[in-house]
Amino acid sequence: MRYIKQLATAATLLVALGGLAACGSVSRDIAHDGSGAGTLVWPAPDSTTPMHKDGTWPSPASLRRIRPGMNKHQLIDLLGPPHFHEGFWGVHEWNYLFHLRQPGGDKVQVCQYKILFDHDMLARSFYWKPASCAGMLKSETTREQTFTLSTDALFGFDKSSIADILPDGRRQLDALTQKLLAQRDRIASVRIIGYTDRLGSETYNDTLSEKRAYAVMRYLVQQGVPDRLMTVTGLGESDPVETDCTDDARAALIACLAPNRRVEVRVFGKK
Repeated sequence: MRYIKQLATAATLLVALGGLAACGSVSRDIAHDGSGAGTLVWPAPDSTTPMHKDGTWPSPASLRRIRPGMNKHQLIDLLGPPHFHEGFWGVHEWNYLFHLRQPGGDKVQVCQYKILFDHDMLARSFYWKPASCAGMLKSETTREQTFTLSTDALFGFDKSSIADILPDGRRQLDALTQKLLAQRDRIASVRIIGYTDRLGSETYNDTLSEKRAYAVMRYLVQQGVPDRLMTVTGLGESDPVETDCTDDARAALIACLAPNRRVEVRVFGKK
């Protein structure tokens, strides 16, 4: 799986640079749930690891995809490994040094980005220095629509291929296809994001969510939606809609978690 390969690559690089020696967080008193810190401390911009000297130029689209609940290999997939010496495994804080270009202009801002993790090592809170950097991530499009499709309606249990899409799911996708084709000339991009519930292993859920998102994309392409407009990602059990399910009975728990099993199709319009 590509996440494992990326994680292994990042780990190899960090070992070579001495970056796996966890030096601990630079901020003080990070909350157990990752919701904040007693004191946020920012590393000096010139103290990055050698391989991240002067920072990086991330894609604003990748930064806009960051969500609470993401794990470390999902963040590496979008942003790469952390840029400073706080460590990698078992640490509750990552820091980055980014160069961002202001929308519609040539001015570049150097920005620091901080992620705090909870006790399960899931990303929970995010900070910018200076705070104005957050405003530079505003979408270059003027309109966004999100269509949410229940994977229970799209696929049978543990199914994920285009051939497995159920009749009701095909009807939903056909209706979505008509909407997309009707406004094709006004669409800048379409992002298809798969999610699962929390049952099952993290690796399995990442794979399943990605496969289902790809199946949706392939179906839309077969119906005439241009593939050049679409990007696909699987975020597994991250960013849950329903977080209060506590039923002991498995059937009741599965039913309660249904809103989390979904594919989101986000449509971004042109300026």
